[in-house]
Amino acid sequence: MKKKVSVSELRFGMYVAELDRPWTETPFRFQGFLLSSEQQLETLRKYCKSVVVDSEKSVVAEAPPAGMQYFGKSAYAEKASVEQELAPARSAYTSSHALVQETLSQVRIGRNLDPERVRVAVKSLTQSVLRNPNAVLLFSQLREKGEYAVSHALDVSIYMTAFGRFLQLEEPQIELLGYVGLLQDIGKVRLPKTLLEKRGRLTPEEFEQAKLHVSYSVEILRATAGIPLELPRLAVLHHERYDGSGYPNRLQGSHIGMIGGIAAITDTYDAMTVQRPHLDPVAPSAAISNLYKWRGVFFDAGLVEQFIRFIGIFPVGSLVELNSGEVGVVISQNPEQRLKPRVMVLRDAKGIELRPQKLLDLSRSPKATAEEPYRILRTLEQGRVQVRSEQLFMR
Repeated sequence: MKKKVSVSELRFGMYVAELDRPWTETPFRFQGFLLSSEQQLETLRKYCKSVVVDSEKSVVAEAPPAGMQYFGKSAYAEKASVEQELAPARSAYTSSHALVQETLSQVRIGRNLDPERVRVAVKSLTQSVLRNPNAVLLFSQLREKGEYAVSHALDVSIYMTAFGRFLQLEEPQIELLGYVGLLQDIGKVRLPKTLLEKRGRLTPEEFEQAKLHVSYSVEILRATAGIPLELPRLAVLHHERYDGSGYPNRLQGSHIGMIGGIAAITDTYDAMTVQRPHLDPVAPSAAISNLYKWRGVFFDAGLVEQFIRFIGIFPVGSLVELNSGEVGVVISQNPEQRLKPRVMVLRDAKGIELRPQKLLDLSRSPKATAEEPYRILRTLEQGRVQVRSEQLFMR
């Protein structure tokens, strides 16, 4: 049953089905969401006087499931601009990449993880994310990908910590997310190389064999002293699905928990958007569309909606074509206007590289012509224009 209510009457757990103005005039990307945070409520107060609430989709009569409160209480201010943080982010990513590569090699030959080196890697990435998440997200997306296992572990760790920051979780929780992302797939080192590098889809028998990496990860983490005690339990959750169709334990709904839900969404998003041995990547927009389609089925609906708000319609690192014909890269999000990120223009309308580059904050409506402000026409396939992080902010 739908009912029109004043914004002042809203309570957490209500499902907002319609606004009193077009959705495109607000920061909300998709129509319909469960009200679960002060940030959502403040945005509604800013843009609307009344909304339509769907009582059948609301959960105000129930207490939120344990671990599924989407927003914490830690608000993080940016302590550095993207320009300032890019060099520290590059250093943190590069050193962590070398560590993960070495760690995988050591575990492959039967040695234990080095907990101190893992701690240093997680700490350095987390601190960069806390200062400004856009910098390390930008660097990880523009960096040339090497071995899939290494780049996937790092990218998922970065996505998880950055998403945790967006959700205003406390620093120890964000650091734990970094550990989970980095180590939840460590068990893949015990799978045959031919299986990991197979071209094309896996057979049912091969898929069953691949699923064993979860139990291998648990064994490796249980044998490692000096890492968070929760890690073995949390490392089994990223392949569980909200409807119970996942593995290894076919957990459902709130039994997966918030960290498991975050791990599942970020692991899936990164896997879809990068080249894998058996599957080609899809564009970030297509990956976002898939996640939205799967909300409430494979993934917690509220977490999916928050992840989409976090990642943006034009994710950091995306190549975009502007209405001027120029081509640029998204270098940071504007939290209140996700359709209008900051873009660094790399090439002019004729395809000629710009020096110096032009920085546009689309939220401020800079003019492309005397009559028309800049806007993004479309995202471009990764690799359409070659760009590395070292090329950015050059004069």
